[in-house]
Amino acid sequence: MLKNHIDIISMGCSKNLIDSERMIRRLTAKGYTVTHNPETPSGEYVMVNTCGFIGDAKEESINLLLELAELKEEGEIGKIAAMGCLTERYLSDLKAEMPEIDLIYGKFDWDRFINDLPDLKADRRPKEWERTLTTPPHSAYVKISEGCNRFCAFCAIPLITGRHKSRPEEEVLEEVRDLAKEGVREFNIIAQDLSSYGLDLYKEHRLAQLIDRMADIEGVEWIRLHYAYPADFPLDILDVMARRPNVCNYLDIALQHISDPQLERMRRRIDKEGTLRLLDEIRKRVPGIRIRTTLMVGFPGETEQDFEELLEFVRTQKFDRMGAFAYSREDDTYADLHYEDDVPEEIKQQRLDRLMEVQQEISEELNERQVGTRVRLLVDEYEGDTAICRSQWDSPEVDLTYRVSDTDAEPGEFIEAIVTEAMPFDFIAKSTK
Repeated sequence: MLKNHIDIISMGCSKNLIDSERMIRRLTAKGYTVTHNPETPSGEYVMVNTCGFIGDAKEESINLLLELAELKEEGEIGKIAAMGCLTERYLSDLKAEMPEIDLIYGKFDWDRFINDLPDLKADRRPKEWERTLTTPPHSAYVKISEGCNRFCAFCAIPLITGRHKSRPEEEVLEEVRDLAKEGVREFNIIAQDLSSYGLDLYKEHRLAQLIDRMADIEGVEWIRLHYAYPADFPLDILDVMARRPNVCNYLDIALQHISDPQLERMRRRIDKEGTLRLLDEIRKRVPGIRIRTTLMVGFPGETEQDFEELLEFVRTQKFDRMGAFAYSREDDTYADLHYEDDVPEEIKQQRLDRLMEVQQEISEELNERQVGTRVRLLVDEYEGDTAICRSQWDSPEVDLTYRVSDTDAEPGEFIEAIVTEAMPFDFIAKSTK
């Protein structure tokens, strides 16, 4: 066990990762040695930033805490601390059922952990948004709001994060300026609900204005938008995307389903006609845009007809990027309180498999179309002599990569390349230098 050493383990999404990065920066300022996601935890404290979004994620967080309890019993680590979405939602239960955890904090009060630790050196207290990046130094996530007011029937996020709360526009821009000065070139803009940005603070949609101003900042090469909501979508962001070359032609917008009965039961505040009209408008205003979406199967009441309608929707729309998951009951959500979980697990899995098989065929077809095209790529890292790169249409960790073996560009630099081969999960490309 290493004294004055703190291990931080991040579970779940990029929004959690930002909180972990802020914590690392504050702990380092106090004089502690901090390791992020160590293979073998050994710190005086091990802090787990838990995920509580769906059943599998909750189970993964619990299992990790139990593994750490064994390491503590063996004297390999000191105290166990926990924060994040799981602890925010089940704080009292965890305190009662997992006495192995020494310190438990909610999602928004983890600063208490830092304040309770003695200062080992006197250093300037970081700004609220300052953090130590755990991503490659040329790429960062920027969270522009927290929480959600949508209350979809299946989703526990509003129960965990609370009501939607936008960060002030000037604060976000100052953070981006600071990151750009440090060498960050790619900015992945995230929130539980990008579509609602500004409504609480300014009584109007401000996403387009924010991104337009962000695009003016020196050093900002790519801005990519994640987690928009289809209902009340701010269409003016599309004009900014089409006009500004450093705003990626990429949109991550979770649609969940297309059947009207399912959309109504899910409380999505949009119907099939509205969804199709929105997708048409997005593609019309931003030609060549790549759309990433997430879909759900097996929600209570989903019939075979509903599912077949979803399959046909996917076949017709040919989404460039798509993820899917089977419904799982979440405590105290509208669906948990009002619907019977009436789709058998084996049917959920069969539908999920069929949906992903259709998407795989679409992805292979779309990828083949890229062969012979010219792309601008950002070099992320090297595997041996091969550069692992991404295009503006590929978000870190979730989308495709390009393998280029004839470049010596450094990570964080941009190159021009020709796609020479399409494979299931990445491309082969040749530098045009």
